[in-house]
Amino acid sequence: MPEYRRARSPGATYFFTVNTHLRQPFLIDADVRAALREGIDRVRLTMPFQIDAWVLLPDHIHCIWTLPDGDADFSSRWRIIKTIVTQRCGPRLNVPKMLSDRRKQKNQSSLWQHRFWEHQIRDEEDWRRHIDYIFFNPVKHGYVSQVRDWQFSSFENAVGKGWYDLAWGESEPESIHGMDLE
Repeated sequence: MPEYRRARSPGATYFFTVNTHLRQPFLIDADVRAALREGIDRVRLTMPFQIDAWVLLPDHIHCIWTLPDGDADFSSRWRIIKTIVTQRCGPRLNVPKMLSDRRKQKNQSSLWQHRFWEHQIRDEEDWRRHIDYIFFNPVKHGYVSQVRDWQFSSFENAVGKGWYDLAWGESEPESIHGMDLE
């Protein structure tokens, strides 16, 4: 069995990709979005973090979080968020026939992929490339033709902060050419 090693730098900034189990397309459903918001809000009460960028697609999430000084525990945050979504939406979304014997033995649901991808942001250029990737992702997947048209991202907040022009992303930015963080 492979040994998974995670970056663990207190107070660092991280890029994440979180997938649904077998890429089921339910993440933009209203009840799931509400459960995600609830999970994030509840976690932030006791384990704060800053969300720098966010995009929600039907079957995966990309985001960048910055953790507080002295704190590197992003795994617990994701576990709690995923648990809250499963508790709130599992009765509607859980598909027992999608469960492996191992998942059944562990009394797990069919909502989430077990692990998630994380990347510790190294510098401002790395941060910008990953944010560009996040916001362009709905265009890459063919959901919209303009970044500004995808309603399930924090792009408008980034425009409001002056990070982007509203017309940004009409074509693939050179900064993300060849990146595949799915």
